Amino acid sequence: MPSNHDPLPDVADVAVPPVRGGLNAVGMRDIAMPVAIALSRGHERLEAALVGLGVDLVQPDARGVHMSRLYLAADRLLSAETVTPGGLRELLRESIDSQSGLSRGGFVRIRGGLTLRRPALISANSGHRRYPVELLARLDPTGGFRLEECVHLDYSSTCPCSAALARQLTRQHFERDFAEQPNPGSERVAEWLASERGMPATPHSQRSVAEIRIQRSAATSIASDCFPIDDLIDRCETALGTPVQTAVKRADEQEFALRNGQNLMFCEDAARRLQDELDKLPDLEDYRIQVSHLESLHAHDAVAVAARGVPGGFPGAFD
Repeated sequence: MPSNHDPLPDVADVAVPPVRGGLNAVGMRDIAMPVAIALSRGHERLEAALVGLGVDLVQPDARGVHMSRLYLAADRLLSAETVTPGGLRELLRESIDSQSGLSRGGFVRIRGGLTLRRPALISANSGHRRYPVELLARLDPTGGFRLEECVHLDYSSTCPCSAALARQLTRQHFERDFAEQPNPGSERVAEWLASERGMPATPHSQRSVAEIRIQRSAATSIASDCFPIDDLIDRCETALGTPVQTAVKRADEQEFALRNGQNLMFCEDAARRLQDELDKLPDLEDYRIQVSHLESLHAHDAVAVAARGVPGGFPGAFD
């Protein structure tokens, strides 16, 4: 009968794998963990954060990596303190070193919801908006560090084509209703415009989504003490012009309608606006933008992609 002091068996340490070969990545996905990240303006905790952490396995005859060491490093360096780019680099370095020569490179991916308070357009109201974000850091065998930051933005888009068609119908109805009044007075016209007949058709708008993935230069990432995602959100929402709102009064809703009417855009227009904004940032090495207009006319989405490089995959492919 085994003694309570007998060492516990470690199959991974002694068994030889039936098939030999190196592996690109071995680790864990969707680890639930409280994570707070440093932003340009303070820090915020990510809602429902999930962490993926892995290393390569360069020893072809090793049965596996030490998963518990990866988990403990993540728990200590991610959940116990505010995460910075330097903290992710430290986590990867420690994860690789913990494998006792089995690994030379690694990655960490953090996904969650960033909740920011956003002001209304006109009134003094404000409310919270949730932005899905993702951080993906890699440390290659030569020590090269790469960091991708990704955020999803919701905004409203009004179709320029449907706006033109609606204007045409408005003119046709006006001409028919005033056929016998070639010179109607301004008060009569104003009454007609304020009535339901003055808006016989409306352009179709849809909630739209922009996925913005950026990769700053390695030197900038290493030197930075924060993830400027909040600044990126502000810049991109300003470029789009019609981000979705939180708490509103009628004055805010009217202003939103005005901005939609003066801000007509196809998906191509939205992608180019974001592209122009990102091109102004001097420290970006690569970026990938994908905008999706969730059509109210069609049962399919309209999608456009703009990319400087290929972070996140082939630049022309739709995610």
